[in-house]
Amino acid sequence: MILLRHELGEVLRERRQEQGRTLRDVAAAGAVSLGYLSEVERGVKEASSELLGAICEALDIPMSVVLDETAQRVARVESITAPVSLPVGDRASVVSASAA
Repeated sequence: MILLRHELGEVLRERRQEQGRTLRDVAAAGAVSLGYLSEVERGVKEASSELLGAICEALDIPMSVVLDETAQRVARVESITAPVSLPVGDRASVVSASAA
């Protein structure tokens, strides 16, 4: 199962690391607890919209960009884990055969 908080946390961590910033720096800039920010990045805690906004502001990244990147990651995981459809013939005959 895909957990949105895991994908969101990965996006936030990647963006922070791309900027060469520490957890401590971003937590201070966003007035967010260092421990809580760490848990959000690791996908342990869900970020409220207010908290996510503060983190995005501290990273100087629009929330829409973070959410878009998260959506793209979720879509990628879904495409990898989607069940494969196999042709099984006429669905009505399959249902009829199993009911008999």
